[in-house]
Amino acid sequence: MYCPKCGALNPDHARLCRACGQVMTPGTPDDQAAGPRRCGWAVAALVLGILTPFTCGLTAVPSVIAGIIALVMIGSSNGRLRGTGMAIVGIVAPILLLPMAMGVLMPALARVRQLAWRTTCGTNLVGLGKAMYIYANDYNDRFPTPSKWCDLLSQHAEVAPATFRCKGGGEGPCNYAMNKVVEGLGPNAPPDMVLLFETAPGWNQTGGAEILTVENHQGDGCNVLFVDGHVEFVKSEGLPKLRWTAEATLTGQQVAGRLPARRAPMIID
Repeated sequence: MYCPKCGALNPDHARLCRACGQVMTPGTPDDQAAGPRRCGWAVAALVLGILTPFTCGLTAVPSVIAGIIALVMIGSSNGRLRGTGMAIVGIVAPILLLPMAMGVLMPALARVRQLAWRTTCGTNLVGLGKAMYIYANDYNDRFPTPSKWCDLLSQHAEVAPATFRCKGGGEGPCNYAMNKVVEGLGPNAPPDMVLLFETAPGWNQTGGAEILTVENHQGDGCNVLFVDGHVEFVKSEGLPKLRWTAEATLTGQQVAGRLPARRAPMIID
């Protein structure tokens, strides 16, 4: 007598299946000749395999295991179980579908990573802005000297080295520069004028729009710290509207002409 659950062959008067422990119910010859049953493990392997791309690969290993168990059980059932095709699909599907799913997910994951780096970069500038005002509070409302601003913030405001780094930027001690015009203005600087901005790696960098870079964030824009202390991620199309001097904002054409695609930073010791 075959087990109705796993298909294993048992003695005619067995009460329990010796393979899986299922309670045996004696059937009629017609029941025994009804045909092979579909293996539950094969069905499970098929379902788990199809779900692999939707679960980011979490069901891949269970799908393969279920498929192997199904093939073993079907092979030892003497024809009482069927579902070999489903078991094979459960084993092969993760191998075929997972790479395709990763190909779709990887760009999205990369985008999420870039957004996280953008947020961290903005947080760094918030910290540098606070350090700027701590320094100014101790030195008669004067911001650090642009040519030494990194050194001065490190020494007098105890800014951690990591705060000077943008994770999306290249290797170097600092990915930010100070607007050189601010030095002569002090407390008279307009609140909407640029104070710190992103640039290529360096140290104590100072300048203006000519050394600003959007490469740290895949060309989408850059984080900017303004004199009033707020930080904003300015998209590339909004960069020509930034205020770099105490005078009225430059026209888009004027600033755009000062924003080359790429230029080595100016480093002043």
